[in-house]
Amino acid sequence: MHIVIMGCGRVGSTLAQTLEELGHSVAVIDRDATSFRRLGAHFSGRRVTGVGFDQDTLRAAGIEEAGAFAAVSSGDNSNIIAARVARETFGVENVVARIYDPRRAEVYQRLGIPTVATVRWTADQMLRRLLPSGAEPLWRDPSGSVQLAEVHVNPAWVGHRVSDLEQASGARVGFLTRLGEGMLPGADTVLQEGDLVHVIMQQADVAAVEAAFEKAPEDH
Repeated sequence: MHIVIMGCGRVGSTLAQTLEELGHSVAVIDRDATSFRRLGAHFSGRRVTGVGFDQDTLRAAGIEEAGAFAAVSSGDNSNIIAARVARETFGVENVVARIYDPRRAEVYQRLGIPTVATVRWTADQMLRRLLPSGAEPLWRDPSGSVQLAEVHVNPAWVGHRVSDLEQASGARVGFLTRLGEGMLPGADTVLQEGDLVHVIMQQADVAAVEAAFEKAPEDH
């Protein structure tokens, strides 16, 4: 598909290069033409100098045939305005905006505009490594009733199957992070030391899932 990216900083340029390597056509918008140097000599997509929420600039980037739009500039206001223009004016279905202020991110998420709260995400990840207990939400649906969260697991579960953990807790394990890589567990996948367990659950069930994961297998 064709994808338009607003912002050619470190995130935008990396995203653009990765998407192009995956076979997509990409256009990158930035106010500063010198920022396009981050794309490297091998990037074959469009480089559009301009304001990312200006309709003429977006058209020059191919927004009318785009299947996705990412707003990853350094400004919260610019990102959210551009995301709304892409969705509401040009009808792009897959839209995401990077937001630094986590309070704003929650508001826009409830309005149906997917956001990535950079500062909050980084802080949560740091806390997760410093204080490995409880559940740290990674994603919530717009209604706030379902969440994907990394949940601390009692070390005694190492060597046991993920399906045994699910049966004991009543939770659904969405994926594991093992040695820095995500993986989907099968029925016979065994937990290894260092695995991070990501669980899909109802918001109302978070406390019960945390409590179940804290118990050792023999305590269930």
